[in-house]
Amino acid sequence: MTFAGKRVLITGGLGFIGANLAQRLVELGAEVMAVDSLIPQYGGNLFNIAPIQDRIRVNISDVRDEYSMAYIVQGQHYLFNLAGQTSHLDSMTDPYTDLDINCRAQLSILEACRKHNPDIKIVFASTRQIYGKPEYLPVDERHQLRPVDVNGINKMAGEWYHILYNDVYGLRATSLRLTNTYGPRMRIKDARQTFLGIWIRRLIEGEPIEVFGDGEQLRDFNYVDDVVDALLLAAERDTANGCVFNLGANDWRSLKSLAALLVELNGSGEYRIVPFPEDRKAIDIGDYYSDFSRIRQTLGWSPKVPLEDGLRRTLAYYHQYWRHYV
Repeated sequence: MTFAGKRVLITGGLGFIGANLAQRLVELGAEVMAVDSLIPQYGGNLFNIAPIQDRIRVNISDVRDEYSMAYIVQGQHYLFNLAGQTSHLDSMTDPYTDLDINCRAQLSILEACRKHNPDIKIVFASTRQIYGKPEYLPVDERHQLRPVDVNGINKMAGEWYHILYNDVYGLRATSLRLTNTYGPRMRIKDARQTFLGIWIRRLIEGEPIEVFGDGEQLRDFNYVDDVVDALLLAAERDTANGCVFNLGANDWRSLKSLAALLVELNGSGEYRIVPFPEDRKAIDIGDYYSDFSRIRQTLGWSPKVPLEDGLRRTLAYYHQYWRHYV
């Protein structure tokens, strides 16, 4: 890949996916700047970049600060736009903050690039949440977009701003619709980022995993290394410009079977089926797994890490570094 010597900006660069991406880019010889607000509930963690802290620049800024972003984007070859508010519940209780981060700030970032660095290449981290409750499975990119929460609506708008600026202003941009990403450095303090995080915390602390509903809901999962591969391919290939791509996996699982697998891999623990909390039930999407054939055909991406291997690596990481994440 052609990132050696390139200047790369990662918004949300101290978070889960951003830090894993930063580490890969440093290994590839890129000059990386990680931008992160380090607001506690959004997942940024300085420990995430501990292995590369002397080989990366960190800028503690908020993507909502348009003046900072106008300066920071200058001179960068690539922008991986990963900063965002990820909690679906928080978006319903505090919709205006979600709007500011996932919608208005995205427009400000694009305006900064258009005015100060129109040659930059941008990869935006979108989400499968914008599809809402699937009408058919697997879900492909032609599926209707019908988000079930404020977060999904704002992420959808953020994605469309990127594609609009690609189409109208020639600002090269692409969007990846991520499914359930997991792995080392993900937030485990609570379920704001992914339910798998709180599941792993409960396992390590000797508490039972709580599976909502009947546990038969289907989901697909991507190990973070595979997601980093997709981000880099989307940045590197101009065939991705103006496109949106689903990520996904072929080994989807029910939540109940996933919980059982985690308990087995951990060597201890248990799970229990509990009723859906009303606030979560109202925005649950039911079964979901992706058709990712478009990115496979266009960019040659497909996931490489089997679910069992990825979960084993993830558990090993948190057993070793648990205290840095709770």
